[in-house]
Amino acid sequence: MNQQFCKVGASHPLAEGRKGIALLQNQYRYFRERAAEVKTSNAQFGNFLELKARKVERLLNSLL
Repeated sequence: MNQQFCKVGASHPLAEGRKGIALLQNQYRYFRERAAEVKTSNAQFGNFLELKARKVERLLNSLL
């Protein structure tokens, strides 16, 4: 019997060059906009999204 590997939670490397940066910029923009929308109804989830946005921003700043 062959071993099988689960792909749940598997991560994929970011695209290189401009595609990777564009992807990160889109993620950053999405997290910021979504955090602003959700903050009024669910502050805890809004804070979580802001934290994700800050992490993506730090990654972007390190790449640029």
